[in-house]
Amino acid sequence: MPLSVAQKKVTDSPARFRVLISGRRFGKTHTAIRELCKFARYPNRTVWYVAPTYSMAKNIVWEALQDRLRGLNWIKKINQNELWILLVNGSKISLKGSDRFDSLRGAGVDFLVMDEFADIKAEAWTEVLRPTLSAQDPPGSVLFTGTPKGLNWAKDLYDKGQSIAENDKEWESFQFTTLDGANVPEDEIKQAMDDLDTRTFEQEYLAAFNNFTGVIYYNFSRIKHIKRLEFNEGATIHIGIDFNIDPISASVCQMHDGVLHQFDEIEIYGSNTEELAQEIMNRYDKRKVICYPDPAGKQRKTSANGKTDITILEQYFRVEVKRKHDAVRDRINAVNSIMENANGDVNYSIDPKCKVSIKCLERQIYKEGTSVPDKNSGWDHQNDALGYLVSYIAPIKKVSEKTLKPKRFAHM
Repeated sequence: MPLSVAQKKVTDSPARFRVLISGRRFGKTHTAIRELCKFARYPNRTVWYVAPTYSMAKNIVWEALQDRLRGLNWIKKINQNELWILLVNGSKISLKGSDRFDSLRGAGVDFLVMDEFADIKAEAWTEVLRPTLSAQDPPGSVLFTGTPKGLNWAKDLYDKGQSIAENDKEWESFQFTTLDGANVPEDEIKQAMDDLDTRTFEQEYLAAFNNFTGVIYYNFSRIKHIKRLEFNEGATIHIGIDFNIDPISASVCQMHDGVLHQFDEIEIYGSNTEELAQEIMNRYDKRKVICYPDPAGKQRKTSANGKTDITILEQYFRVEVKRKHDAVRDRINAVNSIMENANGDVNYSIDPKCKVSIKCLERQIYKEGTSVPDKNSGWDHQNDALGYLVSYIAPIKKVSEKTLKPKRFAHM
């Protein structure tokens, strides 16, 4: 597959440390694989690809890397368990996870890709991976790739590459949008503007370093979102549920002209799923109810006869639940997006009587210096309940591989 103009700028750079910040589906993985192969073509080189976790490394590049090397007839041996490939020229390409970065200590890495490095701890680079780089001539080099995740150490490295003097090619940084990668059609970008709120769209597609510290649901506004709407006796009732004991929480909503309106909330301390189900039936016609619970309820057994939270709900209501959790960030983005997307459309409102939910939306914050939601303050349960509902009925849409034109690697 040929390189786009933007990708070629990165691969042509002579800098020892290159920082590539880009939007989703720019082609970071394709660029990384080409660079892994380019450096491994020299004999007896040690080449590493490091992702935030070992499983991510395998899922992102393993199959594509093998296909590329088979096409070049470079493979001598593959270890499927340890994720390394020995080439006929004696070079070795290994896939690693940074979640246990102390295990990566060593010496002599000639080329390193740190993918999605904004999700990797800075210490993994400064304390472990930086010292592993080969000191021979030429010394080991690095390609950092990823989408912004707020103003963390990835931004510092990007700024470092931007501030280097013109005559010093040790560092160089690049910032490209999704569209710059020439892999995603323009109409997909326009669709993303409908699906995402402004800040998330700018981060995920325009590769902007937005500051996500502070309040998590930054799109919530009392002026825009608090409204009184009449309960519709004949309409479906959508209920998001967070299976917590103190409290077990539910966000109760209906659709009004395409807008999700939260007209009630349920919060019961020292309770369980059976009691929550009874409370829902005390308030509403169970035939009108659809529940959207935490997917973890499939495993959590909360009754003497071994029933799970999900099976208890299914005794009374229609239940819609995903097979596994969405990423926390995607669930938060989905809620922020229905509050107001990048086109300015507001698709959520809440009744003023939902006082706990309003406080939760206004007060839950990220842990200082991280993109991890604070769950110690107690402001998370109603937000999680709403999030399970929203991420089911209005999930953040991923760019489908089917929308991408099939391409082939050009001969290197």
